[in-house]
Amino acid sequence: MFVTTNTVHRNPLFSDPANAYEAVAHLYQLQLVHPFFLFAFVVMPDHCHFLLNIPSPGRISTLMNVYKSGLTFQLGLGKIWQPRFHILIPRDPWKVVEYIHRNPVKKGLSQSCEDYPWSSACGKWDVTRLD
Repeated sequence: MFVTTNTVHRNPLFSDPANAYEAVAHLYQLQLVHPFFLFAFVVMPDHCHFLLNIPSPGRISTLMNVYKSGLTFQLGLGKIWQPRFHILIPRDPWKVVEYIHRNPVKKGLSQSCEDYPWSSACGKWDVTRLD
């Protein structure tokens, strides 16, 4: 599943490195309680993209609700998310990985995919490979 979720009013909340770090760390904490396979992600200043798979009986609505409400609580900044999220089932997951990883470069936030610290492309986060 390719999931996108936006901040309220596209507020660039995750421009702050401390908030971006918490967004990534919370994603991994969530995996411990609600198991899912994470293939790629990026935390952009005003939105997040995830490519993931949730084994049964898990549900994307539960996962996103817990992620968004938990991160809201951790950051303590009041309402930070738009109420919904967007989901697609990709035909070619590799194209989605490339889209996710290139997003910071396209938006001028980094020179290369690997230079952006809040993405699975940087190599410092432990995501499941698609191999």
